Amino acid sequence: MVTATDRSLELVNTAAQAAADKLAHDIIAYDVSDVLSITDAFLLASAPNDRQVKSIVDEIEERLQKELGVKPVRREGDREARWVLLDYVDIVVHVQHSEERVFYALERLWKDCPEIELPEDARATRGKGAEHARLRAAEEAAELDGEWR
Repeated sequence: MVTATDRSLELVNTAAQAAADKLAHDIIAYDVSDVLSITDAFLLASAPNDRQVKSIVDEIEERLQKELGVKPVRREGDREARWVLLDYVDIVVHVQHSEERVFYALERLWKDCPEIELPEDARATRGKGAEHARLRAAEEAAELDGEWR
């Protein structure tokens, strides 16, 4: 059950659509409001190169400011553009280079949190990177489960 606020969901959906419009892939959002007190949701998106990561981040920022009147309180990772974080307090957006996405597999950390349903355009961008990260997370969870028994 999603417990993120309506405002957070509006921010997530707008950011996801902006990312999809700039051809981001593997877009997924998690409701982390029950496990974190600092934010309601995480939005993850990927791109195959640094320039596209930057383009996606710029589009998300522009769209959220223009349509919803919000600016991030923090923006990190711009210089390398391999993993850029936009902190809007209610939501945190992670735009990662595809290699970082698979390596860090943030889905593994939030796999127990409810997934937020995104606009259809954004959902259609799921690719092999997110699927690979999900499979890797499932394998690691199974290994850990086996170690505890």
